[in-house]
Amino acid sequence: MPFEELKERQRVAWGAAPFEKIEDSIAAMHDDLVGRLDPQSGEQWLDLGCGTGAVSMRAARAGADVTGVDLSEVMIETARRRAREEGLAIEYEIGDAEAVPCPDGSFDVVSSSVGVIFAPDHEAVARELARVARPGGRLGLTAWRPESSIARGQRLAARFQPPPPEGAGNPFDWSAEEHVRELLGDSFELEFHDGDAPQTGASGEALWEYFLSGVGPMKLLWDSLDPERREEFHRDSVALYEEDRRGDEIHQVRPYVLTLGRRR
Repeated sequence: MPFEELKERQRVAWGAAPFEKIEDSIAAMHDDLVGRLDPQSGEQWLDLGCGTGAVSMRAARAGADVTGVDLSEVMIETARRRAREEGLAIEYEIGDAEAVPCPDGSFDVVSSSVGVIFAPDHEAVARELARVARPGGRLGLTAWRPESSIARGQRLAARFQPPPPEGAGNPFDWSAEEHVRELLGDSFELEFHDGDAPQTGASGEALWEYFLSGVGPMKLLWDSLDPERREEFHRDSVALYEEDRRGDEIHQVRPYVLTLGRRR
């Protein structure tokens, strides 16, 4: 599967369920990212892999002039609708983080909350992050750690779908300081911060239903399986969630790394 085919699958997958239904599950991460980037009135802000607009809207509420870019037209349409409903003047565009549809050096701030990490060509993403940021501009990225429940869920899902093409980057590598320094260290002064966006639920079954309702790739995978494999995916996912039971509830620890940079 060439990268273009993989990205087409991602485009379809992320539009397969209304992500805004589960957006609150990573609100702590979004708040951390935007708070550390400290948006200022009138700043030109680019949110890459913007999804349904959570980070974009936070930055716009603080006065930044925001552009959001995402591969999924479904997510972009949702983000546009939500911005209109809130009266926020955010420019949303369909676009690829490996080839951002914006001029060189046009942004004071570039952000991506667990967004660009899913692009398969990490080097291309790094070049684009450096290209669109102005000298002195700020960068903020979040990435799940490989020991997080998110990563464990991804590894389980991988048993039910074709492997990624050779050479495709692992999204969880964006949480490794050495990897990020290799990609961005020549262009940005970097610092790294640890965070956690925990998830609770009454049961493994409740979390299964919650995530299936809003995680497009999970919903698309579920829809693609035959009945026997569906039940196996369901059963194994619930069992995985139940591994994090603490007394009367499930408590998932979901550590992430927040990378901050300043363009050299």
